[in-house]
Amino acid sequence: QVQLVESGGGLVQAGGSLRLSCAASGCTFNSYGMGWFRQAPGKDREFVATINWNHNTYYSDSVKGRFTISRDNAKNTVYLQMNSLKPEDTAVYYCAARRGYWVTQPRDVAYWGQGTQVTVSS
Repeated sequence: QVQLVESGGGLVQAGGSLRLSCAASGCTFNSYGMGWFRQAPGKDREFVATINWNHNTYYSDSVKGRFTISRDNAKNTVYLQMNSLKPEDTAVYYCAARRGYWVTQPRDVAYWGQGTQVTVSS
């Protein structure tokens, strides 16, 4: 059973930074594309960033240049470094996994983490 456990959310002022972590277990981590999605109140869950086993990355336009996704295959962990945070980044952030190259659509996600709240105050 694949489990994803996020950590690192919290409250930060606009312009600040946070780093999210997602520890995976129960899977051959190198075989999975990993990603981050987010969901704000009253909105659909949306794609944020993804990374494949070979560290190729892809970002949504709304976070490109501010967020960085990375992974440590030895630690079975994926990270999301978030800089220059804006109030509109406020959401529950979810770690996601899909066997294969990477994951950009919620419908393609095989496993979800429990989510971690990120709140950016103005």
